[in-house]
Amino acid sequence: MHRLSRRSSSVSAILRYGGALRRDAVAPLSSSYSASVGENDTKAKWYSFISSEKFSTVKSTNQPNLKNDLFLGKRYESTAAESASSSSPPAERFEYQAEVSRLMDLIVNSLYSNKEVFLRELISNASDALDKLRFLSVTEPALSKDAVDFDIRIQADKDNGIITITDTGIGMTRQELVDCLGTIAQSGTAKFLKAVKESKDAGGDNNLIGQFGVGFYSAFLVADRVVVSTKSPRSDKQYVWEGEANASSYTISEETDPEKLIPRGTRLTLYLKRDDKGFAHPERIQKLVKNYSQFVSFPIYTWQEKGYTKEVEVDEDPAEAKTDEQDEKIEKKKKTKTVVERYWDWELTNETQPIWLRNPKEVTKEEYNEFYKKTFNEYLEPLASSHFTTEGEVEFRSILYVPAYAPSGKDDMINPKTKNIRLYVKRVFISDDFDGELFPRYLSFVKGVVDSNDLPLNVSREILQESRIVRIMRKRLVRKAFDMILGISMSDNREDYEKFWENFGKHLKLGCIEDRENHKRIAPLLRFFSSQSDEELISLDEYVENMKPDQKDIYYIAADSVTSARNTPFLEKLMEKDLEVLFLVDPIDEVAIQNLKSYKEKNFVDISKEDLDLGDKNEEKEKEMKQEFGKTCDWIKKRLGDKVASVQISTRLSSSPCVLVSGKFGWSANMERLMKSQTMGDPSSLEFMRSRRVFEINLDHPIIRNLDAAYKTNPDDQDALRAIDLLYDAALVSSGFTPDNPAQLGGKIYEMMGMALTGKWSAPGQFQSTVTQPHAPETVEAEVVEPTEAGDQK
Repeated sequence: MHRLSRRSSSVSAILRYGGALRRDAVAPLSSSYSASVGENDTKAKWYSFISSEKFSTVKSTNQPNLKNDLFLGKRYESTAAESASSSSPPAERFEYQAEVSRLMDLIVNSLYSNKEVFLRELISNASDALDKLRFLSVTEPALSKDAVDFDIRIQADKDNGIITITDTGIGMTRQELVDCLGTIAQSGTAKFLKAVKESKDAGGDNNLIGQFGVGFYSAFLVADRVVVSTKSPRSDKQYVWEGEANASSYTISEETDPEKLIPRGTRLTLYLKRDDKGFAHPERIQKLVKNYSQFVSFPIYTWQEKGYTKEVEVDEDPAEAKTDEQDEKIEKKKKTKTVVERYWDWELTNETQPIWLRNPKEVTKEEYNEFYKKTFNEYLEPLASSHFTTEGEVEFRSILYVPAYAPSGKDDMINPKTKNIRLYVKRVFISDDFDGELFPRYLSFVKGVVDSNDLPLNVSREILQESRIVRIMRKRLVRKAFDMILGISMSDNREDYEKFWENFGKHLKLGCIEDRENHKRIAPLLRFFSSQSDEELISLDEYVENMKPDQKDIYYIAADSVTSARNTPFLEKLMEKDLEVLFLVDPIDEVAIQNLKSYKEKNFVDISKEDLDLGDKNEEKEKEMKQEFGKTCDWIKKRLGDKVASVQISTRLSSSPCVLVSGKFGWSANMERLMKSQTMGDPSSLEFMRSRRVFEINLDHPIIRNLDAAYKTNPDDQDALRAIDLLYDAALVSSGFTPDNPAQLGGKIYEMMGMALTGKWSAPGQFQSTVTQPHAPETVEAEVVEPTEAGDQK
């Protein structure tokens, strides 16, 4: 607490007048203000001392003590919190400070992940300078009075490691050099755009690229020293800016060398680091320009070595000359050879008009295909293309393609980071390395270009930031991709979609698993074999059209091949009823259909699982059969034990004696087989996810009838019990499961074969010694045969 003088008012007196004090009447006084209070003054004042060395005056009835009452006023300010309108004392404002050398180090070493983007940034700056001149010359024609073309020229000296970039744009004055290059993160382009938007008579120029004000410093990614020589049409002098990578200062001087004078624009000279001199090769410069700045709206020329052929005379060999002298009658011909003359000249490197900025009605199919082959290094024409412009909340232009064939590696489904989508911002290539931001993984095979003017990028313009705009763009791109694929499926040429499905069908099935929002778009594009079309793929729409009037569900069976699916016992009753069943023969099919769940209000039903309803249930008949054969089922269940959950009478079989069906929840036989084959599978999860197995028997089959008779006559008969075991193992195989002990199953089959074949084609006991029976053999008397001599044999 501040100490109060004796002549100061008491705290109670201060609070007594607190209601009459008004903070809005306080007048700030500077520290140099001298307040004189006379003895004849009828109105005294309170003073509040604050940290900014300003005073506030408030009314009081006493004369102030300027030494002590200044602090008393501060005490009053801090204790008058009872007033609802009171506010805290004004805070002193400070500005951020930055260590320039450290900031430059961050920009050079941390902002950009790829060094080669320096050329993209510098070309973008040059393009902005040309755009500014073009825009300003509309109202100020004198700015472009010099008859100089609007272009960008790049020259590389690979021997000395020097790159020179020259543009004929607006240039910079001395003050602009200080403001733009001497101030980090100050964008001259952003300032220019702001001035344009505030102008009433001028419209915005959307071709300007820069916005962050750090693109110029990307030159220090590869250069130790950068020299900028610039001439503005608004200035009579040409200035030179020079800076080094690790320096915290720069120099500006006036250009005095007549050979280095330029009529207008800016010339950047980069003196490359020792490790980065490879960027000075003309071929590499040309490659970088074509990759990043192919569609900048101004021509870009690179200094390239060229050559032409010509014929030159060759000196004759002395031996050949003597031969020619001997035959003077023959006319001599001068011998020549073809040589290549080398020279250096400017070469146009970019195309100034991107195909996606043109009207789709004016672009031919051949032009689309040529752009596709050139951009993505393809030699085959695409199956389809889509050129569209999206306006509204998000504006962008795009061309999408569906390739003719999948890559040879076929790893796009596993690796979502593909190079198939090239993102441009204002015609400048940004990146083609995305991790699902623009397209989901299952559509990673779609190739194309996307160009937008207002994408949310990070400062290095390498990373597409997650935002609502990106989500909207992704949704519209996915929708256009589906429209393009749907167009292929509805084409008159059925072979086109068959080719597409062969290459990219698994991608769409993956979409059923990963993208629930687009199930309605994916489902019509799916194709499967079926029990009525095992050689030609059909769509779900075709299946629904072929459904019986009383059919409620879409039936399917999952197997490892069409042959296995066609011969499965689960199909028997459905084939009799002429009900079509889809064959899911790809490993991903079953999971995809389970995620799809239904199509056009028709549920997908697995016919290999229990509780299959074919619409012909007769409860009274089922009740009678359970009463008649229920004990037989219990007898079979007792023999099989924990191998099955229950034994039931089947309604799905017609020719097979039995079948092993999966429980309603859990893995089917096909899924169990697939999970066992997983390299990184967890064996402990197999027992947990394996569904309960139900043993269904066909009462109309002779084997089941015989077993029923065996139960009623002699339930402990060993042959009948072994028959039950063999029947289970056979049902296990025919239903798609894998036997736990294949050798034991083989032994049972051999045993049954031996019992069935004994004495069928040979005399009883002829091969008795070679067959080992598990039970005790009958006693057979041996026949005594006397030996005979060889001569007695006939």
